[in-house]
Amino acid sequence: MITVYGSTPSGNCWKVRQILELTGRPYRWVETDSNAGATRTPEFLRMNPNGKVPLVELDDGAHLTESDAILAHFAEGTAWLPAPGLPRTRVFEWLFFEQYSHEPYIAVARNWIRYLKAKERYADRLPDIWERGHRALSLMEGRLSTHPWLTDSGMTIADIALFAYTHVAEEGEFDLGRYPGVRAWLDRVRLQPGIRPLA
Repeated sequence: MITVYGSTPSGNCWKVRQILELTGRPYRWVETDSNAGATRTPEFLRMNPNGKVPLVELDDGAHLTESDAILAHFAEGTAWLPAPGLPRTRVFEWLFFEQYSHEPYIAVARNWIRYLKAKERYADRLPDIWERGHRALSLMEGRLSTHPWLTDSGMTIADIALFAYTHVAEEGEFDLGRYPGVRAWLDRVRLQPGIRPLA
């Protein structure tokens, strides 16, 4: 049985749950609250020295880390990830964008404001976070205002990865009303069989 160490509110952990369910793989979920220090214990650090969730333990005891790498692992050989070649590279472009240009701003603002209740503590840093997050959303809008999905391969793990924190971006005080293409895409993703948005 696959074991997932994850935090239910986390978009990064949501990605892992979604790809496992979309590909029909049974798994065991171990709730792991990184804000409460659960990823800094000696036991957890032996499994993932980087001290982060999600963390996946495979049947043979091997560990997988980094949400988008986990997405790609479980999407291999399915319609969620194109075969090697340019279409797959287009998916990876969006995965790398998500982790470098999107998640560090959209997800961080959400965590500071909704979960840590620390908006005042980070008041000096949030304007930059919001600016960079809006830059990422604007780039997505450029694609999604004229295309239904992030790549020409239909819905892929690129869409799962970007949906994770975009659909809850308003919890970090990002106004999605500025992005009609993104909002229409969010609605399309929600309508796909098996997609269960974060509560």
